[in-house]
Amino acid sequence: MKRSLMDILACPMCKSELELEVTKEDETEVVEGKLLCKSCGEAYPIEDTIPNLLPPSLRD
Repeated sequence: MKRSLMDILACPMCKSELELEVTKEDETEVVEGKLLCKSCGEAYPIEDTIPNLLPPSLRD
């Protein structure tokens, strides 16, 4: 996921801003980590550069 996406991403549950937590990054993208919503407390995983913004009930 490109860091520039943070400017347009919002929590799908409550529409609040998301905070980025990076666990693995290369020169151009966030490879692994999570997007955290401070408002509702939901966390959205980033795996293999792809953020999973599905609501928790629809994951897996």
